[in-house]
Amino acid sequence: MRIAMISEHASPLAALGGEDAGGQNTHVAELSAALATLGHDVRVYTRRDDAARPVMVAMRDGVSVVHVPAGPPAAVPKDELLPYMGDFGRWLAAHWDDGAWAPDIVHAHFWMSGLAALTAVAGRATPVVQTYHALGAVKRRHQGAADTSPPQRTHFERRIGRTVDRVVAQCRDEIRELVRMGVPRARIALIPSGVDGSRFTPHGPQAPAGPATRRLLSSGRLVERKGFAELIRALPLVPGAECVIVGGPPAGELGAHPEAARLRRVAEECGVADRVHLTGQAPAADMPRWYRTADLVAAVPWYEPFGLTVLEAMACGRPVVATAVGGHLDTVVDGVTGDLVPPRDPVALGRALRRLLDDPMRRYSYAAAAEDRAAERYSWRRAAEQLQALYATVTGAVLTEAVAG
Repeated sequence: MRIAMISEHASPLAALGGEDAGGQNTHVAELSAALATLGHDVRVYTRRDDAARPVMVAMRDGVSVVHVPAGPPAAVPKDELLPYMGDFGRWLAAHWDDGAWAPDIVHAHFWMSGLAALTAVAGRATPVVQTYHALGAVKRRHQGAADTSPPQRTHFERRIGRTVDRVVAQCRDEIRELVRMGVPRARIALIPSGVDGSRFTPHGPQAPAGPATRRLLSSGRLVERKGFAELIRALPLVPGAECVIVGGPPAGELGAHPEAARLRRVAEECGVADRVHLTGQAPAADMPRWYRTADLVAAVPWYEPFGLTVLEAMACGRPVVATAVGGHLDTVVDGVTGDLVPPRDPVALGRALRRLLDDPMRRYSYAAAAEDRAAERYSWRRAAEQLQALYATVTGAVLTEAVAG
């Protein structure tokens, strides 16, 4: 099957940790690779943000990344990309019309990719599948006036959900949100993200350890909603523990980063500056090394469409303390693989962290259960197999034995 993945702002080739580079980039890269392993031909279409980028780059066997000339060939914040989605879609249509390669199915990632995809398939019989990765209504609920999304976002998300052939939700909480905004339940399929169990394992090299005997680790883009400030405010309740935050711009640029500066001020105000360490951007290949150094991993965003950090930590055999939001409600079994806490509650977070750090047997039990759950329920191959079955349903394709795995 020829599969077009549309990921307008999140290239699978991008370095992670930047303002607009995170879970979606990883999801598209890993899912595309897993589908290629099943025998499919995948092309990922992302916006060209550098004039020097070639039109097409081979990511691996069976997966190519195509850079679409829509908007200026320069970095543009994702919330400013909407005016270029028409051009993006029209370029796709012309590209597929030339006859060299046309998809059997189009899978759009993020709402603006959905707009581009629907523009591209206008007048065609090519079905479209949509994964939102985040919903505007949820973002606005939690960020209020600080939300920089285009005002039309929620309206477009609703129209996309009612127009495409299927919507892929990543967790049960997202299904509830989609139904609430008017997407028919029968059109929604639950297919969670996965984790690479060959890379994220409990055993292997570790990142350098600090002087503290207990390490809390958290990772992600340095944006307010990730809850790093609340984690730092919880640290006075967790004596003797250091907090390592991995992510953001390269280490040499942290000094000029406004969120990094804010987090350092919070640490100073709380009297824990000597126990908070911001590492800056880490290559994706280094993340297993960081997880393995942690006594436990904290994933405490205000809201989270899915949350790959939790899965990666679980696969590395690390217990987690996570906020009871979004995908965490599915991936974390409270009291079995980790502990769930209310979002934006440093006191509850601090108590949960200290209780778990002070109970080694509980941590070991959580770690073993977490590793098993990640391996059994959340492999990328399982996600790809579920997705190819969905593709077959909407296209009417008959999967051969080799492709069906």
